[in-house]
Amino acid sequence: MRSSVYNRFYSHLQSVIPESRLFTDPLRTLAYGTDASFYRLIPKVVIRAEDEQDVSETLKLAGRMRLPVTFRAAGTSLSGQAISDSVLLVAGESWQQWEILDHGAKIRLQPGIIGARANQLLAPYGRKIGPDPASIGAAMIGGIAANNASGMCCGTAQNSYQTVDSIRIVLVDGTILNTGDRASRAAFRATHTPMLERLEALSRRVKADSLLAERIRNKFKIKNTTGYSLNALVDYSDPFDIITHLMIGSEGTLGFISQIVYRTVAAPPFKATSLMIFPEIDTACQTARRMQTLPVVAAELMDRAALGSVEKKPGMPAAIRGLGRDATALLVETQADTFDDLAANVHTIADALKNRLRTHSPDGGKTHTWQMTGSDFVAPAVFTDNAAISDRLWKVRKGLLPSVGAVRRVGSTVIIEDVAFPIDRLAPATLELQALLGKHGYDEAIIFGHALAGNLHFVFSPDLGQTKEVDRYARFMDDIASMVVDTFDGSLKAEHGTGRNMAPFVEKEWGHDAYTLMKEIKSIFDPDGLLNPGVILSSNPTAHLDNLKPLPAADPLLDACMECGFCECHCPSRSLSLTPRQRIVIQREIARLARTGETPSRLAELKQGYQWQGERTCAADGLCGVACPVDVDTGKFTKTLRARNIHGRLPQWLADWAADHFDTLTRGIRAGLGVADRVHQTVGSPAMQRMGDVARRLSRGRLPAWLPSMPTAAEPPRTKPSKKRAAPAVVYFPACVSRTMGPGADDPLTEPLHRVTRRVVERAGYRVVFPETMHALCCGLPFESKGFFEQADRKSAQLEKALLAASDNGQLPVLCDTSPCLERIRRTFGPRLKLFEPVEFVARFLLHRLTITPTKDPIALHVTCSARKMDLDEAFMTVAGACAETVVVPHGIDCCGFAGDRGFNVPELNASALAGLKKAVAGCTAGYSNSRTCEIGLSTHSGIPYRSIMVLVDQCTRSTAK
Repeated sequence: MRSSVYNRFYSHLQSVIPESRLFTDPLRTLAYGTDASFYRLIPKVVIRAEDEQDVSETLKLAGRMRLPVTFRAAGTSLSGQAISDSVLLVAGESWQQWEILDHGAKIRLQPGIIGARANQLLAPYGRKIGPDPASIGAAMIGGIAANNASGMCCGTAQNSYQTVDSIRIVLVDGTILNTGDRASRAAFRATHTPMLERLEALSRRVKADSLLAERIRNKFKIKNTTGYSLNALVDYSDPFDIITHLMIGSEGTLGFISQIVYRTVAAPPFKATSLMIFPEIDTACQTARRMQTLPVVAAELMDRAALGSVEKKPGMPAAIRGLGRDATALLVETQADTFDDLAANVHTIADALKNRLRTHSPDGGKTHTWQMTGSDFVAPAVFTDNAAISDRLWKVRKGLLPSVGAVRRVGSTVIIEDVAFPIDRLAPATLELQALLGKHGYDEAIIFGHALAGNLHFVFSPDLGQTKEVDRYARFMDDIASMVVDTFDGSLKAEHGTGRNMAPFVEKEWGHDAYTLMKEIKSIFDPDGLLNPGVILSSNPTAHLDNLKPLPAADPLLDACMECGFCECHCPSRSLSLTPRQRIVIQREIARLARTGETPSRLAELKQGYQWQGERTCAADGLCGVACPVDVDTGKFTKTLRARNIHGRLPQWLADWAADHFDTLTRGIRAGLGVADRVHQTVGSPAMQRMGDVARRLSRGRLPAWLPSMPTAAEPPRTKPSKKRAAPAVVYFPACVSRTMGPGADDPLTEPLHRVTRRVVERAGYRVVFPETMHALCCGLPFESKGFFEQADRKSAQLEKALLAASDNGQLPVLCDTSPCLERIRRTFGPRLKLFEPVEFVARFLLHRLTITPTKDPIALHVTCSARKMDLDEAFMTVAGACAETVVVPHGIDCCGFAGDRGFNVPELNASALAGLKKAVAGCTAGYSNSRTCEIGLSTHSGIPYRSIMVLVDQCTRSTAK
């Protein structure tokens, strides 16, 4: 229940921000009360801000009413920086403008752009942004800058502090300042002279104190995100430069970053990677120290426990198995602009490490290996420029966090801490850290980190739901603080930000004088302490032990979730309702309330709200599972939930009837589409739309929506076999959607997909074989998506039997023309069948048999979520690139949200998922995909017809036969 002050705040805010972007209900405030940390606060009001005006007006109103405000982007922060029990202002999807400057030397970014997207934009220029956190595929620029996140190759030279050029911010009083704009600076100086004078005076005072200034310089020689960026007071004199750099790492406590201009760094195209294994930590750390002066961009240290956590996983190199108890690895990478420079780098490294080097090219010069032998290694170390092998080596490092997260006890929390030491103290510090973890009983803990920067991460899994575990964690953190600060004079937070977790220890690390400086900085920017209180600076000595997040058991399909948020940017419902992480948060609370019996009314409210926010608007596409470090597929859970919610005999009877009379069902669908098409042709689109809307409204949403790109009825496939008896054969299974749904009524092409596919296959010289009783066959996906698992498996088994018979027990390849269907077939069938999706089959068997004339018209390409799950992105691009000179793949649309028939029944999901599609494909003449239902939604929201990619192949090819 909101207090009266928040009610007044909400009422006033409605005059500025639409109610659709203001959330106060228990479900969504709980959902947004979670970030990737192990803390939770539930906000009173959540605001989805779309522009600077929203932020400015919110801050002005909150300031007048003395209400704290916290800013949030992706919520991948690990130390509790992005949560609030007051007002939470979320900046995400609408903050994605960007501009390349100076031919790629700089880039202007809004805070909602994901870090990896910035690097995609810069790739054509051979550049990238400096920060490279492990979360770069999910973390947004606002958080990357506000936390001064770094990463594996970034070090201290290329982080946000070192590469920021200018910044645009909204201050606590609502004022907007662009430090890179002369007019903005002049206007700000006229209105905020006292603030600028205080910053200048502070800088002069620090520089005059030689001991303090030197202390600050030394602290930032290693990675350090504990407290504010005090180096701004030493490195700069101009107050606008000081403001720019103080904002980096300020974690939303000084203002809102609405735009940042980065100076970019080189992204060399040639790379060589080596996994070096040493008998003990000291040798590994000494080697890393020597590498600081060598052409090495990354040296990732992994202790024996870390290697042991992944050594039995598939795809791991054999070299990490069976190592001694003290063995330690360094994953080393060198980069260069040319191959010759790369080879020279490897030789330089080998010479410096006093190793013999032997070069080998196993594939005739396409890739190379350099084997180093020396007494320091457990086994010879091999550098390789083979991208596939390099990826496998990096999977060792990237698999460490999931290895702990996946095996932790239900209810326990994955804590990832990071500290940094002067690199000459790294070896004893690592040993001391191992000893502390053992002392406190964290035997499952692993240690890894960025050795070149003296930066260590350690991961362990306490159960913070138990008082004794919290007490143990408190004792451990006290010992860590003492060890890092008193023994090694290191950083308690190297790159994850201070947050709530280290706020009680900031003064211990920095000392009284520096801490006083930080408090002065806070008072200059935020005199009333309204911006993200409790973060960075805190007078509460147990702040790191308060508001701990519960992780109760909810469901075996969900319990491994660490709530990291890596899934969110891939979810088609992220702007409409809940994300996968938020769905899990709600399910955990529902399970907890059901178990404890407390507040039944809250339990009922969450269950009721989840029906639409969580279940109905979930596309269940499974892309969240692909992005998840611990393979949690929220879509699979949604299907299971739908199965649990099936009550009574009637739904099961209907599903049984549909499964047993599938031919009749598809004929009925075909007939219905035919009737709808004739009515549409008679009354026209506007009248048809009105009729559909009325019918849907009167049925209270039970009737499906009518869409402008509604398919026509497809004529049934003719199963007469091909005439070329001597030709190689392929079994072709047209999916039920291909057998029932033809092109859209406004599409100038009128042929059904099965006819086009057969023509292309036969043009390439293949003989087409159809399975018996094809019209009654189904992969089971329509049943599975609705929770009818028994019927789905029955149809799947029936199809597998028919395809085995048609393919001579798996001797012939099988082609299915719809990627979601094939994905389920691969998931549920045995190993005997050789199953192919269209782009896969075309790329592997047909392209070399056809003469291709690429179209000059730009085309759009949508890689379906099921194709992504099958790793067919490259095959899609191969086929599309062969058939078209210009291929546009809209960014950020991983799943169209149509989800079988959900686009008819919950059209809001499809519309939200494809909100930016029309702009993204402007100039394209047509779009191509591999799922007829997806193509309906894509056509509706793009303004161009979307078709199967087989249509494109058909249009651009002819037979090579003479």
